[in-house]
Amino acid sequence: MTETLGKLAYTVGATLWDVLPIAAILLAFQFAVLRRPLPDPKRILWGFGFVLLGLALFLEGLELALFPLGRSMALQLTDPDFLSEAVGPAGPEHHWSHYYWVYLFGAAIGFATTVAEPALIAVALKAEEVSGGAIGAFGLRIAVALGVAIGIALGTWRIVTGYPLYWFIIAGYIVVVMQTLFAPRIIVPLAYDSGGVTTSTVTVPMVTALGLGLATHIPDRDPLLDGFGLIAFASLFPMMTVMAYAQLSQWFARRKPS
Repeated sequence: MTETLGKLAYTVGATLWDVLPIAAILLAFQFAVLRRPLPDPKRILWGFGFVLLGLALFLEGLELALFPLGRSMALQLTDPDFLSEAVGPAGPEHHWSHYYWVYLFGAAIGFATTVAEPALIAVALKAEEVSGGAIGAFGLRIAVALGVAIGIALGTWRIVTGYPLYWFIIAGYIVVVMQTLFAPRIIVPLAYDSGGVTTSTVTVPMVTALGLGLATHIPDRDPLLDGFGLIAFASLFPMMTVMAYAQLSQWFARRKPS
């Protein structure tokens, strides 16, 4: 217990050191540029304290739970004994198709964490509000989550096979550019933002831990070269699925009798 409290205190101090420059910039602009007093300084001070404590607890929670959980799942899913039970003995090496549980887990965890992503929920609700209901919040969240699921599944397959990351990223952005030319204009900016909100508080820790765990426990993989890159897939594919969702909705609307 004492060790945990000591780590938490250290994390609070490190977080305070990181947040102080932001507070200094805001205060400098408030007093030096705007030349006005802070509105309700007591409330702002309480809010700053809550933000500081929340960030510290979140970072400590990542170290205690999410990162170890991601590494543990990657280790268990790539364990030779588990693979032999799932697909049978395969000699000294396993074929990429034998890791199908890894792809399914990556897709499932990508979908689940994205649906629960606070940043995506906020963007989806605002999009529904601004569009007057033309863009449904739930449909947008599902479209983004499907994109992340596809991206993480493909990204884990890339780690297993060892193909270069840039092949997938270049091909993916070519598809995004082509979709941009034909997608409804109203959805394009939102689709691009949807790729960014997926790289937030819930998705990134679990996906990063999964990628590093896979690259560590799969033979002939370098964690630095192969372990990272999953977040790029999580950002790229939601742009495709959101624009595809809008294009399909537009196509079905045109087919309905007037």
